[in-house]
Amino acid sequence: MENRKLKNSELGRIDPLGFKKAEKTPLIIILDNIRSLNNIGSVFRTADAFLIEKIYLCGITAKPPHKDIQKTALGATDSVDWEYAENTLDVIQKLKTQGVFIASVEQAQDSISLEDFKTSPNQKYAIVMGHEVKGVQQQVVNASDGVIEIPQYGTKHSLNISVSCGIVIWDLFCKIKA
Repeated sequence: MENRKLKNSELGRIDPLGFKKAEKTPLIIILDNIRSLNNIGSVFRTADAFLIEKIYLCGITAKPPHKDIQKTALGATDSVDWEYAENTLDVIQKLKTQGVFIASVEQAQDSISLEDFKTSPNQKYAIVMGHEVKGVQQQVVNASDGVIEIPQYGTKHSLNISVSCGIVIWDLFCKIKA
């Protein structure tokens, strides 16, 4: 059997204006001190793919426009809504007042394994992704409503932040849309 690859013109993609008007997945991404511009761009691209509501860029996390973000974002910085905040805790407090459930993605005591994390209808979620080496700040973990951990079975017990973000977004997208 032959499976012909689709041409870009056959994919039915929406343009940035169509993205802005589309109903969003009730999921927000908070990037807590991400240092790699390529990781930031990759998160934007994944957020675009799954109609994520918004990205918060916090602390040392760079903001568009930047050529190294654009290199991996491939224009997703034009479609996905984003905002810069110096302090991640300020963003968390603001979102909590709006009823958003905040989950840090981290290896922590009493974390919930991603496959066991349950979503609720009509609930908006925010996931916090942390620094490539140091992870999510402890004070941010403490302020979160829960901690989600991606199960890992190899020797490294760490994933690239853009890979981790993609895994969690896909899982939550499937659960929210179910």
